[in-house]
Amino acid sequence: MHKARKRFGQNFLQDVQVIDRMINALRLDAEDHVVEVGPGLGALTQPLMDHLDELHVVEIDRDLIERLQRRDLAGLHIHGGDVLNVDFEQLADGRALRVVGNLPYNIGTPLLLRLLHCHHVLRDVHVMLQKEVVDRLAAKSNTRAFGRLSVLMQSVFAIDPLFTVPAEAFSPAPKVQSAVVRLTPLAEPANADMIEALQLCTRIAFSAKRKTLRNNLKGHLNDDALTSVGIDPQARAETLDISAFHRLAKLLSQA
Repeated sequence: MHKARKRFGQNFLQDVQVIDRMINALRLDAEDHVVEVGPGLGALTQPLMDHLDELHVVEIDRDLIERLQRRDLAGLHIHGGDVLNVDFEQLADGRALRVVGNLPYNIGTPLLLRLLHCHHVLRDVHVMLQKEVVDRLAAKSNTRAFGRLSVLMQSVFAIDPLFTVPAEAFSPAPKVQSAVVRLTPLAEPANADMIEALQLCTRIAFSAKRKTLRNNLKGHLNDDALTSVGIDPQARAETLDISAFHRLAKLLSQA
């Protein structure tokens, strides 16, 4: 039996009902181009293979790669290495890519931020994350969970939290609750220049969440500049909606 490794953030999904719900949420067609991130012990891998002609998986743990190889599943393409170094555009190979997986908590947010930059090759993303991260992804302005991740991801994807998953669904059980979320690229997502501008803008605007925009943007933009794009200098970052952040990011990039 494989022992979960903390350095890889391994918590293996074992609840059949949760697996079934994830598979049902995907509504798979046999010819779909799917990549599973972190197949682990294969709890999702085999159910995915039951619906697909072929499946790509990315796994960093060499012992788990060997286990998958021994199963000799027809149509399974195994990519060894860190998913944070994967070239998703190359993996897509001109086809719309669907990303799925039970993500280790330590790579969830970094992977999502990588997917921002390759949204043009994605059809959708169905992943399990720490529930707190899913809450931040879907958060609306004027709520505690709203922050940098909310602005960046909602500028590119439609965010649909699907269902929560209890700790008992995993082995070993994590200390936090998980949730499954669907990300679908918007019809008109932010382009590469805007994403870059938003990354800078949100880093500055949310640098001290309890401070006003006037204070956080001091040295970058003055009150007149903020009011010129309809933003109250005395407002806090979490009170702005996505469109206001786009105006602010554009203004800041021109400063």
